Amino acid sequence: MFRRIGTTVVRHPVWTIVAWLIAAVAIVATAPSLPSNSDESSFLPKSYESIKAADLQAKAFPSAFTPSAIALYQRTDGGKLTAADKKDIARITTELGDKHIDQVQKVVPGRPSKDGRYSMTLVQMDSKNAGQPKQADAAKVLRDDVKQLTKGTDLEAELGGSAAQALDQQDSSKRGEALIGIGTFGIILVTLLIIFRAPILALLPLILIGVVSAIANGLIAYATKLFDLQANSSISSILIVVLFGVGTDYFLFLMFRYRERLRAGDQPKEAMVNAVGRVGEAIASAAGAVIIAFLALVLSTLGFLKQMGPALAIAVTVTLIAGLTLIPAVVSLIGPKVFWPSKSWQREPENARFAALGRGVRRRPALTTGLSGLVLVALSLGIFGYHATFDLASGSMPKTKESMVVQDELQTAYSAGAAAPTDVYLSSSDGKPLDRSAFGAYARKLGAVDGVANARMSQVDKAGTTADFTVTLKYEASTDKAIETVGRVRDVAHSDAPDGTEALVGGMSSIYKDIDAAVNHDYRTVFPVAAVLIMVILGLLLRSVVAPWYLMASVGLGFGATLGATVWIFQKGQGHSGLMFMLPVIMYLFVVAIGTDYNILMIARLREEAREGREPREAAGMALRHAGPTVAAAGFILAATFATMMLAGNALLTEMGFAVSFGIAVAAFVMAMFFTPSLTALIGHAAWWPGHADRVEAPAGAVAGSGGSGPVSAGRGADAVDHDPAGRRR
Repeated sequence: MFRRIGTTVVRHPVWTIVAWLIAAVAIVATAPSLPSNSDESSFLPKSYESIKAADLQAKAFPSAFTPSAIALYQRTDGGKLTAADKKDIARITTELGDKHIDQVQKVVPGRPSKDGRYSMTLVQMDSKNAGQPKQADAAKVLRDDVKQLTKGTDLEAELGGSAAQALDQQDSSKRGEALIGIGTFGIILVTLLIIFRAPILALLPLILIGVVSAIANGLIAYATKLFDLQANSSISSILIVVLFGVGTDYFLFLMFRYRERLRAGDQPKEAMVNAVGRVGEAIASAAGAVIIAFLALVLSTLGFLKQMGPALAIAVTVTLIAGLTLIPAVVSLIGPKVFWPSKSWQREPENARFAALGRGVRRRPALTTGLSGLVLVALSLGIFGYHATFDLASGSMPKTKESMVVQDELQTAYSAGAAAPTDVYLSSSDGKPLDRSAFGAYARKLGAVDGVANARMSQVDKAGTTADFTVTLKYEASTDKAIETVGRVRDVAHSDAPDGTEALVGGMSSIYKDIDAAVNHDYRTVFPVAAVLIMVILGLLLRSVVAPWYLMASVGLGFGATLGATVWIFQKGQGHSGLMFMLPVIMYLFVVAIGTDYNILMIARLREEAREGREPREAAGMALRHAGPTVAAAGFILAATFATMMLAGNALLTEMGFAVSFGIAVAAFVMAMFFTPSLTALIGHAAWWPGHADRVEAPAGAVAGSGGSGPVSAGRGADAVDHDPAGRRR
């Protein structure tokens, strides 16, 4: 099948390129804009208590005041507010309300801080559009207006709250995307120049993947709108890295094989047909493992991850199709001139370093397995110190952003939980009015919960069937202590609710509590489903029951080592209170899927060496010699491109960039090069039971082998040296 694809593309390269360009223009011109939502509550399904509480609030208290933006005032000299200052604040509050800014429903004065140095203006926006870009636009207008209105006074004002956080997150995301894009381009360009010493070849994947990126983003926007999925601005940054990192990997596999076929004496067009025919299955199997891992995210209960899975799967699918059609079409038009001005493509390198590593694995497989396994286990010990943090807003932007500064100042000036209080909604279960005489005792029980600053009954609905108790925590809403406290508040709210009533606990800490539960659900669901599906792929490709088990075990060790190292670096080394809550899920999928790809490439080459009559230890050594350069090049580029996410300047992408790049480096340079081949050598022929895929085959007339080509391909790797079964160089 892949050879037929290659033949069609090479015979009609111009039409193939034209078809891609037409598709790009049509999709980009008609695709809707990719929506973004920074409202954490939108990530949860309706079955969770915090969401039920929010729905109840909307019905019982439709006009309840919930600030979406907070203007925080203080004197420019840092002193206590004077009577004149308070008069200016009242004037500014009134004038802001009179402006009738889009999305703004109500503007009211807030209370001053206990030390008299701060005061607030509270702004309520349309709750139906919480977290949407239009509220970020409103926050921008508010921020400009409030700063304009403080001119000529002794006051300075800063805007915080959820709408301002959405605005700052949006701006931070644009800056992060630009830095990630520049870093990714630079790394790919420089690395390809070093590998091939050919400027055309270095620039080509950047141009072609740019076209692929435009198409993928358009299709993702269509899918997001069609299936009403939630989106977050961080997804765009991840997409850049996935498209260019994975796309360059596939480009490398194809070009290594194309170069090999030219060295073998094929005519240029026939060399490309053979390259696609032999490497196509490799690219398809590699992409298949990644796509399945990403699609497993649709089982997540979190809207953010549920949308990320299909988005990344679409991106990899488009990249796969481009790797089999667009890239071969363009390269077949250019021909061997693509390697200009280098002449090194015409001769076969000796791969002396990888040959030495291969000899080490062949001679001491037990020692190699033990040492590489020990490194992975040692790093994995960091898992026991793992803590999650749930503040997606502050994790998605630097602490220097204005809304983050306001959040920190509010915690200092007021109770840490004052900016995001918890609400307990007490409702009559039989539809009769509530007994108000029980409110005082109920509020006292809520206020007595460890970690609660105060609790009071704030309002009752018109029918008298629902009461709202405002509970202020001692801790900022996203901290571990706040989440633990809201758990205790729930216990008391439910157990001590008066007869004939039921209670629901809402607010940001309650949302984070439910997100924690949802993530734990995902660990129990997404992880095993992705692992089983990838094991099925491995079993089918390798025709073995044994190999998939230890391959997945090695990848599991790689995941543990990656998470452990991330904990050591960020929690122990940099003093972070925790890692972003979705990081282990994302890390698992990237490390497992891509780590499996490199394992497939290495063990497939090992199998081919065994089929030439070599014993398991010798086959492992030869596999590392010939497949090592391909795995090293692909692993380095992909790890380096993911590392560019650390340039974004926010905790989420910094942690994600380090974790995924470290995991890919471990997968390529520890698991695929040492742990997997040495363990396979130790297990011997039993690794291929019951299929006996390593049995000796009759020698083929064509060049055999596949260093970087894939699991069942018959061709050699990128820089392979052809040998006969006795190991002699031909």
